Amino acid sequence: MYDIVKDYYGRALQGSEDLQTDACCTVDSVPDAIKPIMAKIHPEVSGKYYGCGLIAPALLSGLRILDLGSGSGQDCYVLSALVGETGEVVGVDMTDEQLAVANRHIEFHRDAFGFKKANVRFIKGYLENLDELDLADASFDVIVSNCVINLSPDKRAVLAQAHRLLKPGGELYFSDVYADRRVPVELSNDPVLYGECLAGALYWNDFLQLARQVGFADPRLVEDRPLSVGNPDIVEKVGPLRFYSATYRLFKLENLEPACEDYGQSVIYKGTIPGSENHFLLDCHHRIETGKNFPVCGNSYRMLRETRFAEHFEFQGDFHCHRGIFKGCGIDLPFGNDGSKTSGCC
Repeated sequence: MYDIVKDYYGRALQGSEDLQTDACCTVDSVPDAIKPIMAKIHPEVSGKYYGCGLIAPALLSGLRILDLGSGSGQDCYVLSALVGETGEVVGVDMTDEQLAVANRHIEFHRDAFGFKKANVRFIKGYLENLDELDLADASFDVIVSNCVINLSPDKRAVLAQAHRLLKPGGELYFSDVYADRRVPVELSNDPVLYGECLAGALYWNDFLQLARQVGFADPRLVEDRPLSVGNPDIVEKVGPLRFYSATYRLFKLENLEPACEDYGQSVIYKGTIPGSENHFLLDCHHRIETGKNFPVCGNSYRMLRETRFAEHFEFQGDFHCHRGIFKGCGIDLPFGNDGSKTSGCC
């Protein structure tokens, strides 16, 4: 699988226009605050961008970020602008051609963002074996990845390494491709299907189980969209399989509960996070309006109170009185949510 991926992204693809799906984000989908940064990205870097989502969560200034599968470096450079000169971004990738592009433009972006010193660097390595790199345990505030984990032959190992490297209260915030059912084994050896992030895509429920096994007890879906496959040959090969690009956030918090439990808690968002003055989106079930008393389960309460978001909220209640399961919770298909739910837990 390593050879397939290296060949596909290092030699077969010459640019994002060569992809066979609509996985790559368009400029129209980029938040207004990010567009001026994107305009400063070197054309060679953006021309070899193969991501499927946006991986720039709120409140990154001064943080240390790790990008798993950093490719040509576009996400790293955007994040470097967001963390500022007091922060740092580290990109890890295994493809020499992509690393060469990323490294070629470090000084270009340092100058474009007006920094005295570059705050981004790139390392060659395998995501399953991050313990072989000079990266200390609990040394990153946020870990991101953009349409890469699906390419790994050992996704559990990647998630476990991310959990090890995150600081307590840190988060893995990443976009990837998922399937609505398990992908047949016979499709996994097709280099195009694998390179297009389809053959290696996890069935969404298998992903949730893997995440919980390594310590991310309560994965939260932020957004999703169905992927269109533009190649008739690929459509015929995948048959009834349906694929989605989805962004999840996974917090490193000890002893989160396996279900949404009700302790009578609520939060009030102060509206003080830059770019999110009117509401804060924790996930697709939690669009928290500024100034509104918003009931939450115990896990959501902790995701806000024990992370970098704490100072931007007022917190009501504690864990002394358990009231059973949070009303309205239940297991449902994760994708296709229109984002209209504005209260309660997922």
